[in-house]
Amino acid sequence: MNIRKVDTFSGHRDSVYTIISDNTSHGFYSAGGDGFVIQWDLNKPDLGNLVARVGVSVYALGLEKENNALWIGQNYEGIQVLDIAQNKIERTSKITTAPIFDIQFFDNKALIALGDGVIVVMDIASFAVQKHIKVSGKNIRTIAINHETREFAVGDSDFNVNIFDLDGFVLKKTIQSHSNSVFSVKYSPDGKYLFTTGRDAHIKIWDVNDAYGMVLDIPAHLYAVNDISFSPDRTLFASCSMDKSVKVWDAVTFKLKKIIDRARHAGHGTSVNKLLWTSYENQLISCSDDRMISVWEVAE
Repeated sequence: MNIRKVDTFSGHRDSVYTIISDNTSHGFYSAGGDGFVIQWDLNKPDLGNLVARVGVSVYALGLEKENNALWIGQNYEGIQVLDIAQNKIERTSKITTAPIFDIQFFDNKALIALGDGVIVVMDIASFAVQKHIKVSGKNIRTIAINHETREFAVGDSDFNVNIFDLDGFVLKKTIQSHSNSVFSVKYSPDGKYLFTTGRDAHIKIWDVNDAYGMVLDIPAHLYAVNDISFSPDRTLFASCSMDKSVKVWDAVTFKLKKIIDRARHAGHGTSVNKLLWTSYENQLISCSDDRMISVWEVAE
C-alpha cells in the first residue's frame, strides 16, 4: 500500500475538531476551536469558504440533506442551522448549556449528543425538542445509526456503549465496552459490525447479529483513538489518535496495513481528531489540534 500526502489545508486559527462531507465527492466542511465553519473543495486546495462564524468552539456538524441545511453545534450555546443555498443562518435554538459532541439524522429527526449525559431528539420540520434521553452522568461523545436494524449506538464517558431502538427510543442493551471513555462508535457500512474506540487506545469490534458479542479487541494506538472512517469501497478503514497518527486497516481481516505519522509521511504534529474518507480519488482527510487538515491518497 502506498500513501501520499496530497494537500494541507490551513485556514483555522485553533484546533480542528470535526470534518464532514458536503454531500459531494470532493467537498467537505470543517469546524473547530475558533468557531469557524469552513467549506473546502478538494479540487481547489486551500481556497476555503467561511460559511459561518459562531463565536464559540464547535465539536459537531451535521448535514441535513433533505433541506440542504448544515446543523452547527455551538458548545454551551445550542444549535444553529445554516441554509446552504442562501448561505445564512435560518434557525437557532439554545437547547443546552453543555458541549455538543455529535449530531446525527434519521427519518425526520435529529439526535444530538450532549456533554451532560443527555441525548436530545429534535423534530427537523418544526425544530422543536421532542425528547430528552438521560443516558449517562458524563459526556455522550458519539452516536451511530444502524439503518438495517433500526438501532442507534451511543458511546459515553462512563465507559459504556448503549444500544437504543430507533422507533421507541427504548434502551435495548448496555455494553461495558472500554476501560475508559468511549470516543467513537461506527457501524460498518453493511450494518453487521459495530466498531468502538476510546481513551484506552483500543478498537473493539462487536457482532450486531450475535447480540453484540465481541469479535475482536485491538490495542490499536498508543493513546486515545478519536475516530474511525471506512473507505468508499468498504475494503479498508482508518483510525486516528491522540498519538498523532492515522492507521489504515483491512476491513475484512482487521489487520494493520499502514501507519501515517510525522516521521514517515510528514503527518500531524498533535492529536488527530477526525477522519473523512472520500470517493474523490480515494482520498482520506484528517484534521488535528495542529490547526491543519491533511489530505492523503491511499493506493493499493
